[in-house]
Amino acid sequence: MKRILITGGCGFIGSNLAVDLVSRGYAVTVLDNLSRRGSEFLRARVLAHGVTVVHGDIRDPENLKGLGGDFALMIECSAESSAQTGSGPGDARYLLDVNLLGAINCFEWARERKVPVIFFSSSRIYPYDRINACRYVENETRFDLAQSSSGITPVGVQVQMPLDGVRTLYGASKLSAELILREYGARYELPSIINRCGVVAGPWQLGKIDQGVFTFWLASHFFKRPLNYTGFGGLGKQVRDLLHVDDLSSLVARQVQCLVDDDPVFRGEVFNVGGSAGVTLSLKETTAICAQLTGHRLEIGSVAPTRPGDLIWYVTDNGRTAEAFDWKPSRSAQDILQDTFQWIRGHADDLKDIMV
Repeated sequence: MKRILITGGCGFIGSNLAVDLVSRGYAVTVLDNLSRRGSEFLRARVLAHGVTVVHGDIRDPENLKGLGGDFALMIECSAESSAQTGSGPGDARYLLDVNLLGAINCFEWARERKVPVIFFSSSRIYPYDRINACRYVENETRFDLAQSSSGITPVGVQVQMPLDGVRTLYGASKLSAELILREYGARYELPSIINRCGVVAGPWQLGKIDQGVFTFWLASHFFKRPLNYTGFGGLGKQVRDLLHVDDLSSLVARQVQCLVDDDPVFRGEVFNVGGSAGVTLSLKETTAICAQLTGHRLEIGSVAPTRPGDLIWYVTDNGRTAEAFDWKPSRSAQDILQDTFQWIRGHADDLKDIMV
């Protein structure tokens, strides 16, 4: 049985990947520092599915070196994933230590053992100032792109979008890690795939306003907690696409097969991974769906000023991802919120104190 290491494996994406890969016959070990609120809740879930959990931190290379046995693949999805991290005094160092230094430690571990890598990057590597500078039309419930720009069309943001601009410290840390992994692929012939993920949502996400916004929005309706439309006039018309975590898992399973079971041909190639133009919502549209699902109608506050790093619109152009892996998203935005609602309702007693 081939063994896979998932760093950050007690987070939302990592834990879902772990459970899915175990169901496909792989032996999975996850490494996690269990620092995030709710990580023990997700730890219990993966343990119940036969996943091995190691308490460790990718910032310490010795924690990686201490992992025993042989591994066929590393999936690096540990991260400080908030685009707002770094805006306060003192937290930039933590973000850079986790997202950049930690990633380098992971790549070194993989290089020394000749273990292929799947690296989870982010759509946040694309400059938000260039995206926000495009021309948009304001419709009743959303902003829509009115004119294409270089690498940006109504189909979405392309991998080829020019990268000059500002992207938040989070985006810069992920892009820096991408560049290093691509060099590892070229210099050391390290098989590797880079996934630039947009918003991923679904069951087992412990959503917050700055990471997991759709789940956060739904949970806030379920538990009747206050919400605000923030930025771009406080209208709630900013738009994002969203991808069901199960659709992401099906893609990763195909990538695992490419790197582990087939002759690997990828050396740091970059792929966009998101819900695409067919699976998008504005916050205002999300509010209507959440009210319908929960039966709770909230008065949403309005905060007009836009924070640095906020996006008016982002949609993923998956480009050649579909062709390379014979994959495309299969679940609608309504499906994603419906699945998430059923999960929240089934775990309400556990989640009411975690999702605050």
